[in-house]
Amino acid sequence: MNGLELKNVTYTYPNGFTALENINMSFEKGESAAIIGQNGAGKTTAVKLMNGLLRPTDGEIHVADWNTKNYTTAQLSKRVGYVFQNPDDQIYHSTVYDEIEFGPKNLKLPKQKVKENTVKAIEITGLQSYVDEHPYNLPYSMRKFITIASILSMDPDIIILDEPTAGQDLPSLDRLSLIISTLQKENKIIITITHDMEFVVNNFKRVIVMANKKKIADSTKWDVFWDLDILQKSNLKQPSISSLSRSLGIKGKVLNINELIQELQNME
Repeated sequence: MNGLELKNVTYTYPNGFTALENINMSFEKGESAAIIGQNGAGKTTAVKLMNGLLRPTDGEIHVADWNTKNYTTAQLSKRVGYVFQNPDDQIYHSTVYDEIEFGPKNLKLPKQKVKENTVKAIEITGLQSYVDEHPYNLPYSMRKFITIASILSMDPDIIILDEPTAGQDLPSLDRLSLIISTLQKENKIIITITHDMEFVVNNFKRVIVMANKKKIADSTKWDVFWDLDILQKSNLKQPSISSLSRSLGIKGKVLNINELIQELQNME
């Protein structure tokens, strides 16, 4: 296994609450996937298990040839980078540059490699004009990109983005799409938790649905968003274009405006 695998994973919190039950997932290099579901479905617990912030109560998690039970969270951070939902949980330094540089420095990479990784992360996240700013002088949406850059500068094989679209405008969403496509071309694994179904449709082919502590679907976005039973069980809605298509009696699995136009042309 060259990627990431969760095998029969269950997690129960110390207070006795079971958040995940017998979860199986696997991800290969160069793959991107969105994990969706309502609050409480177990999404965040699942990804925190992937990078060692939590440890399985039962089952195993493998990151390439590593069984996570044998490695510390610090060791796993070299391979699995996790961008928190709230950037303020992740920012500690007085300039944007120092924040982004900290990760590779802490990994004790050679000085030139630290610089190369830092500059590359700054460029992909569009932060070139803000490197000398104090992070808390910048808006929330910009701080999200600082935390993304601080993970990218460590060059992990797996990147987890927890609700990256929250508080973002259209140009920022375009920047996120660019980041995801660039990382995929670099053969990284990108796993994203989000409630933004339009963002999922525009950026991911594979969609994993969670509900009631379990994985209830793992398929293409067309199959997931046109499986009304799965959507009902997970309390999710179709993208607006899909709902419109369904109301028009279109039988194709439409997810965006271009697909809708094609289906309408086929009906002529």
